[in-house]
Amino acid sequence: MATTYNNLYLDTRARLRKAGVDNAQLEAREIVCYAADKSREQLYRDMSLYVSAQLEKRVDDLVKRRLAGEPVAYIIGEWEFYGIPLDISRDVLIPRLDTEVLAERGILKARESGEGARVLDLCAGSGCVGLAIAANAPQCRVVLGELSEGALRVCKQNVRRNELNARVTCLSVDALEPPSSTLWDFDAIVCNPPYIPSGDIAGLDVSVKDFEPHMALDGGEDGLDFYRVIAPKWKSALRLGGTLFFEVGIGQAAAVEDILARSGYEDIKTTADTQGIWRVVEGTANN
Repeated sequence: MATTYNNLYLDTRARLRKAGVDNAQLEAREIVCYAADKSREQLYRDMSLYVSAQLEKRVDDLVKRRLAGEPVAYIIGEWEFYGIPLDISRDVLIPRLDTEVLAERGILKARESGEGARVLDLCAGSGCVGLAIAANAPQCRVVLGELSEGALRVCKQNVRRNELNARVTCLSVDALEPPSSTLWDFDAIVCNPPYIPSGDIAGLDVSVKDFEPHMALDGGEDGLDFYRVIAPKWKSALRLGGTLFFEVGIGQAAAVEDILARSGYEDIKTTADTQGIWRVVEGTANN
């Protein structure tokens, strides 16, 4: 019997749900759109049309990859974060909803800082946080700092894709080294560093452990290595009244608050994500 786009989508969603995929509806739509080379709008428009056997086979192949653990963002090579489309490769972590809190805090600080505000996205990965800030605080300038060459390539693609070349630059930066003399006078540094304790990586979900870059996950023995280095070393890159914003893992907020306090930051505060988990810790450089 001939299959319509609607049937294909519903069948894909059912297969993903049966396998326990959390976001089966969204992932089914993204897989069918990618396989058919259609936008979401085109897919919704064409729901009643029939699909070819080749397309059914292509979707089946993609679903098998997903069921073997490969994240859908890597399969289709893109993902959305804070309403902006991003290229994604195996060189970068997939942007997560949790991280939108970090972007939100950075956007508020950039807007508050006014015309010419300067923001550094340190450990930028795909550039998702810095680009979300640039897109939502049009008076600011953003630097995406990242050590991995593969990730820097993705950053550059995403700057072009979102037409933000005039206000966003990409630089090779090692977060564990003191900032170079060219990196200074920032109103905000936003940072989503590696924070998984080394011993926990083997127990992570297959989709993370086997597919996402370990360099972007491994935060050392207790997961806090990057915080301990960045908080004191990068304080000099902030202007007076500038704020350092960290994303943290579950249960790490109190330890990171302590690290900021010991590094001389003031006005330390923590913001929860949509799940009620303490997710962003920030402190201001007043001295």
